[in-house]
Amino acid sequence: MILVDDAGEVYERIDHSPWNGCTLADVVMPFFLFIVGVSIAFAFKRVSKIPDSIRKIFIRTIKLLFWGILLQGGFSHAPNDLSYGVDMKMIRWCGILQRIALAYLAVALIEVLTHKFRPRELGSNPFAIFRGYSWQWIGGFVAFSIYMITTFALYVPNWSFVYHNEGDINDGKTFTIECGKRGQLGPACNAVGYVDRAVWGINHIYSHPVWRRSRECTFSSPNDGPLRDDAPSWCLAPFDPEGLLSSISAILSTTIGVHYGHVLIHYKVHSERLKHFVIMAIGLLLCGLILHLTNAIPLNKQLYSISYVCFTAGLAGIVLSAFYWLVDVLRIRTPFLLFEWIGLNSMLIFVLGAQGILAAFVNGWYYESTRRTLVYWIKNQVFINVWHSVRVGTLLYVIFAEILFYGVLAGVCHKLGLYWKL
Repeated sequence: MILVDDAGEVYERIDHSPWNGCTLADVVMPFFLFIVGVSIAFAFKRVSKIPDSIRKIFIRTIKLLFWGILLQGGFSHAPNDLSYGVDMKMIRWCGILQRIALAYLAVALIEVLTHKFRPRELGSNPFAIFRGYSWQWIGGFVAFSIYMITTFALYVPNWSFVYHNEGDINDGKTFTIECGKRGQLGPACNAVGYVDRAVWGINHIYSHPVWRRSRECTFSSPNDGPLRDDAPSWCLAPFDPEGLLSSISAILSTTIGVHYGHVLIHYKVHSERLKHFVIMAIGLLLCGLILHLTNAIPLNKQLYSISYVCFTAGLAGIVLSAFYWLVDVLRIRTPFLLFEWIGLNSMLIFVLGAQGILAAFVNGWYYESTRRTLVYWIKNQVFINVWHSVRVGTLLYVIFAEILFYGVLAGVCHKLGLYWKL
């Protein structure tokens, strides 16, 4: 996330796809959800008292919602803008941690409430693990059904919005989008956006969607650039990439992660685990690609389409298999200690690094101008000016001054026994 957010400014092709497609940035969210699912399987491997487990689930969900709204609701403007505070009429209710909270709540509750139906032994049937955890898959199917029925059956009427951007020629103007359709998967008239506008209100939706980098909006696509003269009005409209309906679809990513966790728990032989991992991952990848290439349901992170769920879950399965083979089978652990440390303190790194809170704190100590800080000096003098390239210098800065730094920080915290847990 740190890589694509900060290096994506100069390498737009690794940044989020403007609409259909899948880039490096687009796999971050489903990978988060997938590994949350794996963790749920281990966290509730044994359930002694259901009420206590449910209480823990709700407390953790509330904590995730609190931090999500605080960090992405508009209160924090880190790392470059040193001001803080949010107009409650414009607060954004959705976000990364909020989506994780919803998926965690749904999947963890199913895991706890169905613990009496878990199999102790699976036997030799390769499909036994699916039957043994059928309630988890039923929950995933319910989420799938809600998403698909709403996406293709909900009528999306015409809608209007007021564009807010101080200094822009269109600031304060009202635009109307003509829809009156069902089952649309384009930017203007999809059910995902309509549900968010109806539930949250248009002022509480993310106001800088990535579709502004699409070909319909700018000749600079997929890079940022000025809007075309003939750009449709929806190019200026708000749209939330972590909206309510798309978050229901995102529950499937966590459900698939739980399944991988169950495989790790029940299968004891490396070859059996890897066989199950890889076969399922390839099946998911093929399913996602077929839906996308036939244009039946394109890969789309903004809509969290079913093809996107399958494709990214398959990628997550392949990546997990690769790390499992390297670390657990071949016992090559030392080169990956940085990742282990970050994983042990993921919330700390997310807040300080991915959300720029530490960088904002450092930027608060500036000399004469907020552009003259230690962060800017290191980035420009140590990286960009040395390599005489903004692109190369920025990439190296992100890798060494951010990712490596936060990895070492997490390692120090690990050695001191300091962890930020929710």
